[in-house]
Amino acid sequence: MWPLLAVGSSFFAGITAILAKCGIRRTDSDVATAVRTVVVLLFSWGIVFLTGAAEGIGEIGGRTFLFLILSGLATGASWLCYFRALQNGPVNRVAPIDKSSTVLTIFLALIFLKEGLTLEKAVCAVLIGGGTLLMAAPGAGTKGAADDIGEVVKSAAAGTGPWLVYAVLSAVFASLTAILGKIGIEGMDSNLGTAIRTTVVLVMAWMMVGVAGKFRKVMEIERRELFFIVLSGFATGVSWLCYYRALKEGPASVVVPIDRMSLLVTVAFSWIVFGERLTGRSALGLALIIAGTVILAFL
Repeated sequence: MWPLLAVGSSFFAGITAILAKCGIRRTDSDVATAVRTVVVLLFSWGIVFLTGAAEGIGEIGGRTFLFLILSGLATGASWLCYFRALQNGPVNRVAPIDKSSTVLTIFLALIFLKEGLTLEKAVCAVLIGGGTLLMAAPGAGTKGAADDIGEVVKSAAAGTGPWLVYAVLSAVFASLTAILGKIGIEGMDSNLGTAIRTTVVLVMAWMMVGVAGKFRKVMEIERRELFFIVLSGFATGVSWLCYYRALKEGPASVVVPIDRMSLLVTVAFSWIVFGERLTGRSALGLALIIAGTVILAFL
């Protein structure tokens, strides 16, 4: 049963960005993030009560709670930036940049968590980083995959619009989430930690809506877009349910790589739904990202 759950986790994680993109064509991305977080929050606390992890709430120490809050703030910032990037940029370029948070996480873990950097990890970081550059570059694939990487970096930084900045910030905050979350969940149930972080995200997202004076826009969301926003929240929640159940029943060394294949799902559906085709260069970049991610998961 767990292999199907792992595949389900990957599938629903992959279509989250597609559903969200459908829901923010006219709707403000901050408002959409706040609305979908309500759905995700229900799922995260549902997991807590289903697994009996709620009993550990009273055992959370002050230091742990502080890092959970900081991790939640980083998660909220990552989500807000990610959906702002999705609103203005192509899915098959935003998603790979967001996934590149893995590279930064490796180096932050080396600095703050004193985790060693082996040759294998370094190679995986290069594969993921290089693949991200190939997929993020505008016009990728027009000159062939063997072009100088320096040219790719230059083209990725030029003329791509503000979505690139938000996509990069999404990856940065996602990596901070991983580091802060790692510190915050030491000695406690990960499901409970996720639920608490999601609660912080909810508060942060709605505060952003309030400070920006966007409450009125909540009532102006088109019914069709609200449907897709809610669906994206459900997709995230179902993905979490499948992922943690698969981890419970199956080996992490297999479950994690399957879950990381969500990028393939996202790219495939961005082609089907939005007509975003991969060029030769971006296809090579996708292959490098997947290869680096899978190898890293088995280390």
